[in-house]
Amino acid sequence: MKRNLTIAGVFFSSALILGLGSAALNHKATARAATTLAPRFEVDPFWPKPLPNHWILGQTIGLSIDAKDHVWIIHRPGSLEAGEQHATTKPPISQCCAPAPPVLEFDSAGNLIGHWGGPGNGYDWPSSNHGITVDFKGNVWIGGNGRGPGAGRGAINGSDEEPAGPARGGFNDNMILKFTQEGKFLMQIGKAGQSKGSNDPDNVRGPAQTFIDPKTNEVYVADGYGNHRVVVYDGETGKYKRHWGAYGKVPSDARLPAYNPSAPPSLQFSNPVHCAQLSNDNLLYVCDRANDRIQVFKPDGTYIKEMIIEKETLGSGSAWEIAFSKDPRQKFIYLADGENDRIHILNRDSLETLTTFGEGGRQPGEFYGVHSIATDSKGNIFTTETYRGQRIQKFVYRGLSPVTKKDQGVVWPKTAK
Repeated sequence: MKRNLTIAGVFFSSALILGLGSAALNHKATARAATTLAPRFEVDPFWPKPLPNHWILGQTIGLSIDAKDHVWIIHRPGSLEAGEQHATTKPPISQCCAPAPPVLEFDSAGNLIGHWGGPGNGYDWPSSNHGITVDFKGNVWIGGNGRGPGAGRGAINGSDEEPAGPARGGFNDNMILKFTQEGKFLMQIGKAGQSKGSNDPDNVRGPAQTFIDPKTNEVYVADGYGNHRVVVYDGETGKYKRHWGAYGKVPSDARLPAYNPSAPPSLQFSNPVHCAQLSNDNLLYVCDRANDRIQVFKPDGTYIKEMIIEKETLGSGSAWEIAFSKDPRQKFIYLADGENDRIHILNRDSLETLTTFGEGGRQPGEFYGVHSIATDSKGNIFTTETYRGQRIQKFVYRGLSPVTKKDQGVVWPKTAK
């Protein structure tokens, strides 16, 4: 019997709970909490369908959904362990397994319908893939965060997925690439190994994610693992437009102290600047991952506000990547938190956390290194996992439900629905 993981929105208003001294106040708090609604999701443990050719995924570090609700991911074939590649030896050691091509396209039913990627003529393929975006014209953009052979903690094929604080050492992946959906190369912005830092207009340095504005065809780059900025290019010509750092200020490459939850907020973005997503009402939300915060800007870089999420989180930080709910107002933000291994549901207007779902683990609905997140036209959530998580999951949208406490985690129902 198929079992669906039920993840219900749950939340108590802490302002009402704190210091309550009477039954009447308790009643009011309960009544108010019951009026707070948040999206509810159920995991689909059978999505996607098994890959062909004994293929498996490595660190899965990019996710995007196109206009046809096709799901695109990018992963790192070189991050597989030796035992996960026994089908590739000569002679093969066993039938299992082989790395899938870097870029994979699934239809909405979970069937693999396209695959490509890797080095080719005319462009610099990243030494460590990172991030994938399908734009409003159907073009596919990718980046990378490779530092060069053997560099960094957790380095695989020159990658370093885990930096939590100031970038160290040089970066090979100083570019973003644009392809057709069939994998035909269209354009490269930046050159491998050529970055001059956070104020270089011509090169990025370890870009994490891109967003292409359908109104202006501008490319917003979370830049990223080596730099401390958001940078904007023209999506057709690749021409540099503008860039900025934390609070809309000029970014600096001065070495930053490690994140300290007791210290005042950093005046610079840490590494990595991990996401940049533009809302329907033209607000840019930027993930400053290791500083546990989201900052909000106008498209010209004017700072508006920020919110710290799970302030005590150290390590790789809490603010990894966001997606918006699919209602016209995009009332909710879904924040992937790969250090605490959960998804936070935020009210987009206030940036207040309403509820969370997920827990660390490898069972359906649990996460290990949840990295990327996206929503399809029906409001379903998709996530990918890095480190040894190495997978994609689908969470089916089940509407809005009253929330009664902040963090339920995961709950299996007594009966399947």
